[in-house]
Amino acid sequence: IIDEITAVIGPLENFILPGGSVGAAHLHVARTVCRRAERLVAALAHTEPIGAFVAPYLNRLSDLLFVMARYENHQRGVPEPLWDSLA
Repeated sequence: IIDEITAVIGPLENFILPGGSVGAAHLHVARTVCRRAERLVAALAHTEPIGAFVAPYLNRLSDLLFVMARYENHQRGVPEPLWDSLA
């Protein structure tokens, strides 16, 4: 799915900020929650056995949410908010 979406929207050429359309903003929030879960699982793995697929799943889910946010902006014609290193 990630590759299919990327084929439509094109590869990432700039660092982008979360935001754009309301839907994309919600997907960016979901990605933030997913990344938080990924960090918690990594910390838990130091003391508890974690399934081998948990961390990779969360990582790929985060990637999917990111490209879905980009796709949402693309479909709505909303420009991706670009990071300005000079700002």
